This record gives sequence, structure tokens and C-alpha cells, in this order.
Amino acid sequence: MKKIFPISVLILICIFNSYSSAQIKIIKVWPDTIPGAVTDVQYKEQDLYGKTGIYRIRKVSVPTLTVYVPVKENGAAVVICPGGGYEHLAYEKEGVKVAQWFNKIGVAAFILKYRLPSDSIMKNKAIAPLQDAQEAMRIVRRNAGKWKIDPNKIGIIGFSAGGHLAATLCTHYNAKIYNSDTTSARPDFSVLLYPVISMEPGITHKGSRDYLLGSNPPEKEVQYFSNELNVNSGTPPAFLALAENDKTVPIQNSIDYFMALKKSGIRAELHIFQKGGHGFGLGKKGETQSYWPELCKNWLKAIGMI
Repeated sequence: MKKIFPISVLILICIFNSYSSAQIKIIKVWPDTIPGAVTDVQYKEQDLYGKTGIYRIRKVSVPTLTVYVPVKENGAAVVICPGGGYEHLAYEKEGVKVAQWFNKIGVAAFILKYRLPSDSIMKNKAIAPLQDAQEAMRIVRRNAGKWKIDPNKIGIIGFSAGGHLAATLCTHYNAKIYNSDTTSARPDFSVLLYPVISMEPGITHKGSRDYLLGSNPPEKEVQYFSNELNVNSGTPPAFLALAENDKTVPIQNSIDYFMALKKSGIRAELHIFQKGGHGFGLGKKGETQSYWPELCKNWLKAIGMI
């Protein structure tokens, strides 16, 4: 009798086979109780494909970390937050391919499939993705020895709305939002690609704001999740890259965050490319934004992470 696998499993098998040089494992972020979870049996995770067949995920309710351990490690690690406007996750373009690139330069990579905000499955949809990001960072740090990682060289990278989540972790890593141990959730560095940073009207990406906070959030929540307003002395160094012709997320998001970092004396590097639009992932061949990975590698060397 033939075994029939769920399509999501088959997709992951195909993706993993493409990058078989790394050791790959999937673990649950919350092996037992998911904080603030609400049960809804009708709420099911969905696999999506764009016009080009690129794999995406919607309705995530069970967060996971997909572990990519490089063949030759250098001690650094990164948690990857794919984007998708807090409505879906661009899991292949801004997850798997990015993990592969980091493995090539010796960095262990952990793709975070974080919960997407929904009143159907969580008591507080605004805080759930941050809970997942905090715990993901703690998982990597707790297991640093097992994965041959330096616990002081663990960073985070985020794309678009995933960039907002990454920046939120960088400004709210100490927030007491679930019962945890004393393991630090602070990233040692951050890499932000065409990120949503602010929730302020006129600057934010409205779709991301609406999915995370709702259509009419209280001002207190807007300020809490506007990361340019919450940079502190412990916020880690940041590398930011985006395109000037981004018509989805205003470039002011990155500029304001960069200026807030500089005001606080935190190391930061900002690259605004002429072309690329939004969502270029590792970059489009033949365009200058395709050089951001090499620039990022040089920056990681400059700050002593690799």
C-alpha cells in the first residue's frame, strides 16, 4: 500500500533535498502549551503558491524552527523571520533560500515559522509573534553547545513584516510576555531587509498594521510597536537594506530606525539601492540590490560576528 503524505510535507522534502549539504531538523517552538493560545478546530494551516510557484504559508498556529546546521560552522547563528504582511510567510524566498546562503558562509540558520496574528487562535494577537521570536532566540541560545554556536553571536534577520518582528525583538527582548526561564532573548545583531518598522499612520505598511493591531488600535499599542520609538541602549547593531523604489513599505521606516540607532550610539549600516522594489529576497540578478548579501557578510565580519 502506498503512503500518502500531506502536501506540506512533500513540499518541505523537495526543498530540503535541494539543500542537502546542511543538516536539517524541524522542532516545535512550544513543545507543550502555546502561551495565549485559543482552540479553533476550523483554523487550519494553508500552503500557497505565487504565479511563479514560490512556496508560502498562511494561518500558522503551531510555530516551528527549521534548523540548518552548516557543514563547516564558524560559531555564528541567525534566526530568520520571513515576511508576508503578517498575513502569510514567504517561507521559500525569505526563509529556505536565506538559510542556504547563511550556511554557505558558515552561519547556522533557524527559520522561524511564527504564528500569524488572528483573534481566532490567540488571546492577544499583537503579542503572539513576539512571544514566538523571544522563545526562538532562547531555544537557540539554550542549545548553543549542541549546535556548536557561540551564545554571544546569535542574531536575527527579518524581511518586510518579518523585519518588523525582528526589530520588535531587538527593542522588546526583555518584555515579560510569557513565563520563561532566564535565558536572554536579546539578539547580538540584526539584519533588516525592506522592513516595516513603524506602526505610525503615514509611515507604516497599513496591511501589516491592520493584521497585527487591528484597524483602529489604541495609541499605546501603536507606540509600543513603532520600533523607532523604542530603541534602547541594549538594542543590537543593525544592517538595513532596501530599494529606493519600494512602493509597498515607505523607506522612511528604515531611515527613522537607522537615525534612532545612531542617536543611541548603536552601530548601524544602511543601504538604499536605486532599484529592486519590495520583496527582492536575496536580490534580483543584474540589479545592485543583489549585492546586499556580500555587503552583509562584510558587515558581520566588521562587527566580529563571523
